[in-house]
Amino acid sequence: AKVVKIMDFGAFCELEPGLTTLLHSSELSWTKKNVSAKKMFKIGDEIECVITEIDKDKRRVAISHRLTQENPFETFEKKFPINTIVEGEIVNKNEYSLFVKIEDLDVDAFLHCNDLTYSSNGEEELAKYKKSEKIKVKVLEIKPSEQKIRVGLRQTQPDPFEWFKDKSKNQTITVKVMSTDNKGLIVRPEGCDMDFQIKKSAIAINAADARPSRWTGGEKLDCAIAELDLEKRKVSLSIKLLEEIEKKEALEKYGSEGSGKNLPFSSLSEDLKKKEEDKE
Repeated sequence: AKVVKIMDFGAFCELEPGLTTLLHSSELSWTKKNVSAKKMFKIGDEIECVITEIDKDKRRVAISHRLTQENPFETFEKKFPINTIVEGEIVNKNEYSLFVKIEDLDVDAFLHCNDLTYSSNGEEELAKYKKSEKIKVKVLEIKPSEQKIRVGLRQTQPDPFEWFKDKSKNQTITVKVMSTDNKGLIVRPEGCDMDFQIKKSAIAINAADARPSRWTGGEKLDCAIAELDLEKRKVSLSIKLLEEIEKKEALEKYGSEGSGKNLPFSSLSEDLKKKEEDKE
């Protein structure tokens, strides 16, 4: 096809004398968005195109220049299937993600900040990376039709969340207090490399005891798993829940033995009394 006119939205090409059609800018390149035909061609150039549509009724022919070249996203998929770990170079970044070039392929893989690390805030982790830096990533998703490749860095490392795979809701675990603030405690389960928050409201049954300042950091304590969703990677921990579980067990065990004054819950004697009254 011979380029006869160049516009902002593409180029008009002559297929033969008297038959001219538009080569739209979206059909110029696989990878460049909003590419300008003026930067690729000049009037009089003869270029290769693929005919993609012929509509005799509407007297229209559609052509594509990018289809004369192999789709680099399909090339990438053949060379680096999903789950492949490969080294790439950071070629760009924004406030939420990195763009990684792998080998000499003319495509950039997308790496969201949430896929940088398991243990800390993704946006904070993102600030540590700079353009031209080399990183090893794992291919997570390839969609040639959508011109999309997604990769992850944390997926190249052991997942500390695996620590919870044999745990269950309401189970008691031991944690170490890493830090405290007015919102609650930051704790780390023994043998796990992830930190979790115990909210102030989940510290104690008695509101007067729900003070994060009771700990300074470094102490070990027991708590219960209040919520566990391995698929969504969601865990919530509660000291209050453990107290409630232990209180219920004590109530069931000592319910027929009297006042319960020597048990470790200040309100248990009242609960026992109420239990006896309910029986009556």
